[in-house]
Amino acid sequence: MFAELNELLNASPQRPEKGTFTLLRDTRTDGSFLVHHFLSFYLRAGCKVCFVALLQSFSHYNIVAQKLGVSLTAAKERGQLVFLEGLGSCLDVLFGEEQQQEQAGQPHPLRFISDGASDLRGLFEFVRTSLAPATGDAWPGRVLLLDDLGVLLSLGASPVAVLDFVHYCRVAVCSRLQGNIVALARGGDDSEDEENELLVTSLCHHSDLILWAEGLATGFCKDVHGQLKIIRRASLQPGGQPDVLQIYQYKIQDKNVTFFARGLSAAVL
Repeated sequence: MFAELNELLNASPQRPEKGTFTLLRDTRTDGSFLVHHFLSFYLRAGCKVCFVALLQSFSHYNIVAQKLGVSLTAAKERGQLVFLEGLGSCLDVLFGEEQQQEQAGQPHPLRFISDGASDLRGLFEFVRTSLAPATGDAWPGRVLLLDDLGVLLSLGASPVAVLDFVHYCRVAVCSRLQGNIVALARGGDDSEDEENELLVTSLCHHSDLILWAEGLATGFCKDVHGQLKIIRRASLQPGGQPDVLQIYQYKIQDKNVTFFARGLSAAVL
């Protein structure tokens, strides 16, 4: 995790918030560093994490996590991390190997790919059972991490089906279990993908916190890699206060990300 980002969010692994839905989005840049931050943050916090990774392999996330001082392999072995590798699961469905899992009484999470329907109930059941409390369970919290929701559209799910899936996950995780959801959805205002834009816009309206990574309008800069908008949805709280917006610029390093106010990069000063 990145200590400076924790300070900006007023967050600590010793006191993670409960019942929140955080949306990560990016435009003209790669916001994956935010996914790695929250993954390592919640594992350090001792939470039970269900990670639906549709974009990269387990080895990729594990290599980055090790740089941040967390071992995903160890987390899996002690039952703290439940990892769904979307890349491999898609191949299982396409080649019919998912039938072995279904014969054991468990629907394949990505069964909808071969069914030709936008039914994500199998994926929801995977999330629900992965985070369901068990006897002797001592995890202080439960977290669902999704990277990234736009991939479900590419696999054939409709925007409405994805939004329904997120809604049921919010009820199951945020409301009933008082856990947290962190989801990445890519796309910006200049995107020509109407379905993805519908998805991202709808998710923004239902998020408690939005972290929006954007590329610089002036183009590439070796000392400033982009800017991060932190939007706290105060309008969702009782009283209807205006949303709180903070904007910072950032630079990605090998094992860290530094943040600073716009125009205050060390290279500029």
